[in-house]
Amino acid sequence: MDLRHLEYFVAVAEELNFTKAARRLHVVQSAVSAAIRSLERELGVTLFERSAQRVALSDAGAVLLPEARGLLEAARAVRQSVQGSGGSLSGSVSIGMLPAMPIVDLPALLGRFHREHPEVTVRLRFTATGSSGLAEAVVSGELDIAILALPARLPSALAAHRLADARLVLVMHPDHPLAGEHNVALARLAQENFVDFPPGYSTRVMVDRVFAAAGLERRIPLEVPDLTTCCAFVREGLGVAVVPEFAVVTEPGLSIVYLSDTTLIWPLAVATSSARRPSAAVRALLDLVDSYLVVPLSPPVSPDGPS
Repeated sequence: MDLRHLEYFVAVAEELNFTKAARRLHVVQSAVSAAIRSLERELGVTLFERSAQRVALSDAGAVLLPEARGLLEAARAVRQSVQGSGGSLSGSVSIGMLPAMPIVDLPALLGRFHREHPEVTVRLRFTATGSSGLAEAVVSGELDIAILALPARLPSALAAHRLADARLVLVMHPDHPLAGEHNVALARLAQENFVDFPPGYSTRVMVDRVFAAAGLERRIPLEVPDLTTCCAFVREGLGVAVVPEFAVVTEPGLSIVYLSDTTLIWPLAVATSSARRPSAAVRALLDLVDSYLVVPLSPPVSPDGPS
């Protein structure tokens, strides 16, 4: 089986568009189409359902996709290991993280990595599906590395290195009736409008869980994709939000209040696949991450908040 054909297949499967896949691969579209037809003939199956409006994976294509990614990753790891033995690294590293979340100084990290390993191509992706989407992308092979919030139970397909523990706090407009208090119980928030992230974001999962455990429901009229947008809505008095304290402590126009009957700690980590051996380039990037943390690793603080 031609690895190039598998590479073309993965590109089309991820883009669901032959033109975009060809552009990504820097080849003409006819070459991509021919490779897919050749692969389909070799396997005796249809890999894509094609119409004038859309391209979709067939059932056989969905089965092939993780296997193809695994084969390509294995081939890439072999190539990079051999090349790395000569003193220089090449290949590529794909990394994903949450948007507008200052966990790692990513520009500085990637700048140093590029200077030390200029032959390695870094692909960066900010996800709109939260930590759960990042975890799935690492497991499937779409990403080599993800900087995310750890779930309560780490999937066996992931390996993670803890980076930081961030406390979640309640933020609101300074004119809000609760803004002058040091801490507040969950029950007093049941009638508030919340600005929150979509389902699948780790902070949303944690807050939903503690409210459900307390037998409380909350209103979430505004769902936003990132912390910057969340703070902007809260600053306009459109609701309250639960967010990482480190990310908002210097934000103007916001008041911080601590939750008195629960302490929510947001565990941040860098995750890789436990099923795939990381390439030399991936290992080299992982070795630098701790040096560019914006949030220091610290033990959980007391429920009453900082003194």
